[in-house]
Amino acid sequence: MNALLQRNTQGLWDQLPTLAQDMALAHEELAIAHPHAPAWTQALVRDLSASSTQPTDAHAVELAALALGFEREDAPLIAQAWVKQQARDPAQRLAWPSELADFETQAWANAAHAPCPWRLGLYVVAPSADWIARLVDMGVPTVQLRFKSDDPKAIEHEVRQAIAHARGSQSQLYINDFWQLAIEHGAHGIHLGQEDMGTADFEAIQASGLRLGLSTHGYGEMLRAARHRPSYLALGAVYATNLKVMPTQPQGPKRLARYAALMQAHFPLVAIGGIDYPRLDEVLPSGVGSVAAVRAILQASDPAQEARRWMQRCPAGQ
Repeated sequence: MNALLQRNTQGLWDQLPTLAQDMALAHEELAIAHPHAPAWTQALVRDLSASSTQPTDAHAVELAALALGFEREDAPLIAQAWVKQQARDPAQRLAWPSELADFETQAWANAAHAPCPWRLGLYVVAPSADWIARLVDMGVPTVQLRFKSDDPKAIEHEVRQAIAHARGSQSQLYINDFWQLAIEHGAHGIHLGQEDMGTADFEAIQASGLRLGLSTHGYGEMLRAARHRPSYLALGAVYATNLKVMPTQPQGPKRLARYAALMQAHFPLVAIGGIDYPRLDEVLPSGVGSVAAVRAILQASDPAQEARRWMQRCPAGQ
């Protein structure tokens, strides 16, 4: 048996329903080690054992998702989608759910945010306006300013400078987090993380005509983001990264491909997180139209040459 399945269930594997075992083994390529998976699995097994009702197939699929290391929020969503898929096609008992309509239960916003190309190409996230200027000069098609400071004046200065550097160029600039400043000073777009979505005024962003990108790290976050009908979705983190504290485990290229298949008909997609040039061979076949890079470009011995190499592999366009 896959060692990751054993680790995520920690002695409980033999207590799982047969369907849970079969489902997990059929999709073991999606397994990742999750530090909380054993506790989540144990809690669900305990609850089911204490219940007077017989565990359902949905419970079994939920347990399979936990054994594979999916987030606690995502496991019941996977089970729900499997139930709907099974109702349509009982023969596909071990098939992984792949239709967005099977996952979604809530309405989407009436108005979509401004569109962007389906292939954003190389997407470089930079910490300063000076770096944005350099990336614009390199011809990088999509750039993001992720400037961190507690000083409002410094933040506004960096945002204004970055926008000025990108204005009139072929580079599309997204401002991370500071959506009010992005609107005020006329950026091309805004990028928000899940933690910022609760305070952002999506109606104001939509009315401004700026593009909007949203970060996601699994099924639940993808669904929450999709309901706002953003310009693009960022999917990650694909690999481990120490650039920021991530709320979830690295998803890996196999899960990235599942997420892309679910969403690529609806949104442009950006893969992000720990991606270097050799890993493009794993990432690009997933179906995403863009790959985000940080250290792979910014810490290269020759950033301009490295950017050119990436742009050949990740062309931008419709």
